[in-house]
Amino acid sequence: MDEADPFTYDGGRVDPGETANIRYTVSETYLGDPVRMPVTIVNGTAPGPTAFLSAAAHGDELNGIEVVREVAHEWDLTDLAGTLICLPVLNVPGFLAQQRYLPVYDRDLNRSFPGKEDSTGAKRMARQIFRNFIAPCDLGLDFHTSTRGRSNVLHVRADMADDEAARVARAYASNVIISSDGPSGSLRREASEAGVPTVTIEMGEAHRFQRTLIDAALGGVRSVMAEFGMFPSEQVRWPGWRTVIEGDDEKTWIRADVGGLVEMKFPNGSYVPEGARICTITNPFKTETTTVEAPFPGLLVGALENPLVYPGNPICHLVGLDESTRRAVEHSGGMVHRG
Repeated sequence: MDEADPFTYDGGRVDPGETANIRYTVSETYLGDPVRMPVTIVNGTAPGPTAFLSAAAHGDELNGIEVVREVAHEWDLTDLAGTLICLPVLNVPGFLAQQRYLPVYDRDLNRSFPGKEDSTGAKRMARQIFRNFIAPCDLGLDFHTSTRGRSNVLHVRADMADDEAARVARAYASNVIISSDGPSGSLRREASEAGVPTVTIEMGEAHRFQRTLIDAALGGVRSVMAEFGMFPSEQVRWPGWRTVIEGDDEKTWIRADVGGLVEMKFPNGSYVPEGARICTITNPFKTETTTVEAPFPGLLVGALENPLVYPGNPICHLVGLDESTRRAVEHSGGMVHRG
């Protein structure tokens, strides 16, 4: 049997059979004190891939933090083949301020990868993270939630034209995969283009832990690790049904045409027939009502939680389903994990 390799990063080394909990310096405060990111590195005794799990690139997106922490500190990783790099809080300043973006730099860390040494503070931070803990990996899972005031059902976003990223996405065992290469500067796009096939897992809403989603997401992690031989005794999971959404014609954000108060008629995660009334928007006196109908049969994979809208505000994210998938969804009860 081949021997496992040590994992090295600037300032440290984790040998096979060892686990290291470190606080890695990624920046400095105004006072020159270190901004330190928590990292857990678990190096198995048997050889295998190196995978990273990351969360809170947006500092207020908390569900993924608990997923990464539970894998790192509650799972039995005795028989792990390969190495796990667990990064529960990428955006430490945003996490401390409980806001989406880097508060000092007012920039989106998840548009700053792979980073640059002599650029903005955000890109310098991204460079430290990427060079030490992302680039050495063979695959990655990056956990997100919707932004404040909206919620996403559990689903995967991946560039399905990239065979290796598609392999990760399909192994994750979610019902819904939305295919795109991702925004420039996002962790999943830049990691995949650097040869580390990475997918985004969207799950729930900001500012909270949602146990149902966390448990479902942990099952997906276990399935991916089985696919890549990191848990040799495990099996890849099948979610029962799946739809892969490709192209703009199969998905749309439905937006409000008027301002007012929204009453949703379908819960997030529901199958919605074409022409069905998704919601109504009324004025404060309920003397004027606008009905929003589904433009095609589909699944609600994202919806607002704050029921107040201006014209142009997103109400829900609808993805199309073919006939066979619609039947499978209806047979399963017409819902996916939504927290």
